[in-house]
Amino acid sequence: MNEVAVIGAGVAGIQAALDLANHGIKVHLIEREPTIGGHMAQLDKTFPTNDCSMCILSPKMVDAERNENIVLHTMTEVDFLEGEAGNFNLTLVRHPRYIDPVKCTGCGDCMEACPVEVYNRYDAGIGVRKAIYKPHSQAVPNIVVRDAEHCIECGMCYDVCGPEAVLHTDEDKKEEFTINVSAIVVATGFETFNPVEKGSLRYLKIPDVITSLEFERMICASGPTGGKLRKLSDGRTPESIVFIQCVGSRDMQLRRPYCSCVCCMYAIKNAILLKEKNSSLDIKMLYMDIRAYGKGYEEYYERAKQLGIEFIRGIPGEIIDDPKGEITIPVENTETGDILQLKPDLAVLSVGMQPAKGAERLADILGLKKDESGFFAAPDLKLNPVISNRPGIYIAGTALSPKDIPDSVMQGEAAAMKAFIDAIKA
Repeated sequence: MNEVAVIGAGVAGIQAALDLANHGIKVHLIEREPTIGGHMAQLDKTFPTNDCSMCILSPKMVDAERNENIVLHTMTEVDFLEGEAGNFNLTLVRHPRYIDPVKCTGCGDCMEACPVEVYNRYDAGIGVRKAIYKPHSQAVPNIVVRDAEHCIECGMCYDVCGPEAVLHTDEDKKEEFTINVSAIVVATGFETFNPVEKGSLRYLKIPDVITSLEFERMICASGPTGGKLRKLSDGRTPESIVFIQCVGSRDMQLRRPYCSCVCCMYAIKNAILLKEKNSSLDIKMLYMDIRAYGKGYEEYYERAKQLGIEFIRGIPGEIIDDPKGEITIPVENTETGDILQLKPDLAVLSVGMQPAKGAERLADILGLKKDESGFFAAPDLKLNPVISNRPGIYIAGTALSPKDIPDSVMQGEAAAMKAFIDAIKA
């Protein structure tokens, strides 16, 4: 049969699909979003090299679209599974895009004409998008999607579309179909912790308390502010920033005892990027422990300290919004015993990872076990971390546990080779 399904098209899923396709295996790359790429597409730079994130990811996305052995199924979710290793029948549901994918050229004329602006999830809410949109300029496939929920049916997108690619709601229906595959790779990724759950940090109550993902989109040159750092309260450029670590990680009160692995390093990365652009910027980082475990990570941490970034060992219990509108962060430096009252212009919450939305339902459909934190479980995490409890189904990337991009890519490659063996045996 020589066909494999890869569920999730972030960097781990794309890498798994490319490896399988380059070995002659037909791959069904399944993604519920309008574009492949996952969270990596939202990032500005990667640590510890400060390489452009999209410069690494975009060629992989294009290769996946152009590879004759890869079939992209965007806006598609798994609905049912039957069979066993070597002979799985996977039922998929394709949600309507309300766009003719053959006619659409991705020119963007419809987006310019659309009068509706709504919350842009890709920009983490810092920016807005239209009711007909592409998630970002390098989206793959290069096709817009019409948001039927927010569309007001003004008809402007129909009028300006030369190829007449925009479809009415009755012209594009939800489609159910089944594929037959030898093996399945699950690479469904993660979502970030919502700090509203930790009310003492006043997220969404104080405008200048933002998440690390919102911060990423703000400093990205292709982001909604063009890479310019701004306070959300008044639009001014901040002169002081405090990063608060372990928000939604290593927190027994929230029943989230695990470390999210990347928070220390991505906060250090963002601090370095800011300090290199503006050496006078006052940057402090409040941490529990710095976990710089990868190759070149400790050197990266030392580089941050040499640039003048101040690391304070202590996690605040709350953020206070005083009557003057200033942020006050009381914290104890546990190394010196000093009680500090920090008053930054901007507070950035380094939010951790948690299982992707829908992971629980997918686990039930595929018959996979989960660990106590809600991630997919591997029976032998040390020797065979990509093998699940069900033969023929493999797990890669942050679907299994929090990890950085290099580790996610390596697990994608490992899962691909396990699936390749099943495919050639079928």
